[in-house]
Amino acid sequence: MHAGRIVFAQLIDHLPPYEFHKCVERYHGNYKLRGFSCLDQFLCLAFAQLTFRESLRDIEACLRSVPSKLYHMGFRGKVSRSTLADANEAHDWRIFADFAQVLIHIARPIYANESLGLDLDNTVYALDSTTIDLCLSVFPWARFRAHKAAIKLHTLLDLRGPIPTFIEVSEGKLHDVNILDAIVPEPGSFYVMDRAYVDFQRLHVFQEGGAFFVTRTKKGIQFRRRYSRDIDASTGLRSDHTVVLAAPASRKHYPDPLRRIHFHDAEQDRFFSVPHQ
Repeated sequence: MHAGRIVFAQLIDHLPPYEFHKCVERYHGNYKLRGFSCLDQFLCLAFAQLTFRESLRDIEACLRSVPSKLYHMGFRGKVSRSTLADANEAHDWRIFADFAQVLIHIARPIYANESLGLDLDNTVYALDSTTIDLCLSVFPWARFRAHKAAIKLHTLLDLRGPIPTFIEVSEGKLHDVNILDAIVPEPGSFYVMDRAYVDFQRLHVFQEGGAFFVTRTKKGIQFRRRYSRDIDASTGLRSDHTVVLAAPASRKHYPDPLRRIHFHDAEQDRFFSVPHQ
């Protein structure tokens, strides 16, 4: 029988306990502690994430199936569905949000030199959102449709890693483009996003902040070409133009020139028009 340390305990050893306790103290997480600390809650959630648990009952059943191992995994409180549910409701979520930022700052330098497969030294971020369906009878505050509830998870991903550097949970009805207001552009970085984020007033903030953005264009956007660049058609490029916005309202919000690329994806036989700054 293997007598070494449990794998989960070895993984948790890589986390800085001092920083976690700082986050707990910052929000008085263990105030009036009743046997299930913030650390116990974090270990439960970390275990659930690593082992793809799907519910509180699933977490409880899995952990309580090996009660003799829980102490060696770091647990000090009794693991039960009701106790974990109470902890999720009572403990301040900002404890774990702040600790996540601590871990991100530790992880990013490790992957700083990882290759993107491109001749590019800049940091590249991908921005997107996903809609998470919920049961309306259980989450009436998250009404999304007449008979449906949902929330949106907005994620900014550093493609070297990949490591999430920004996560925002919003109501399901919030349009994706509004999340650009919460992102502070990092000078010299590239932000890759879909056409749902095309808002020239907001995108101009990225340009003024010294960042670059790459997105797909929407139908109906009018451009005026200033000049063209030579292309290599074997790479899939069909055109490479410097353009400015032609519509007065759009040009008012984004007066600077853009670079517009027309690209053919031979594998899917699809054409893309990509403006970027």
